[in-house]
Amino acid sequence: MDARSLIEFLRICERLKDAPRHCWTSGGRRESVAEHSWRVSLMALLMADEFPDLDIDRVIRMCLIHDLGEALTGDIPTFLKTDGDRAVEAEGLDGLVGALPEPWPQTLRALYREMDALETPEAKLYKALDRMEAIQQHNESDPATWLPLEYELNLTYGEKDAAFSLYLAGLRAEMRRDTEALIEEAKRRGIAPEKSEK
Repeated sequence: MDARSLIEFLRICERLKDAPRHCWTSGGRRESVAEHSWRVSLMALLMADEFPDLDIDRVIRMCLIHDLGEALTGDIPTFLKTDGDRAVEAEGLDGLVGALPEPWPQTLRALYREMDALETPEAKLYKALDRMEAIQQHNESDPATWLPLEYELNLTYGEKDAAFSLYLAGLRAEMRRDTEALIEEAKRRGIAPEKSEK
């Protein structure tokens, strides 16, 4: 790739460092999209032993690029994102990727198609990790930063995505236990909404 194309692409992607997500860190500040993508990628790397038959390099690539469109649109939480939001993000992402020299547009578009279809084991693993990283981040934040709907959502978010693997289902169940403990703590502190179920 020529230097100018790489620099221009990186200049746009740098926005992800400043694009806040709705999650908070354990240190009490808003998480960035770049931080989320980094940790999802780290989780994928650490799955190599658990999924020896999968192409973990491809999973890591998916994790690295999965939120690139948010450099153009910002983060919209899953529970607020509309089909219109998805269309705007997809159009912007296609332009961003299309500006790269070949073979990158073709390579990245093929990955995005695979990720959207969620048919390969690699795509399923990426999606499960994406969801579970969000839960892990919530579990590391103060429950006072959670939206009221997240007290219930955090108990089940990503469970269906993890169900294809006994290992991932067990990991998700362990995260749920942490969420339940945080909800109990929030109740003791008087910050949990009146309706939160276990």
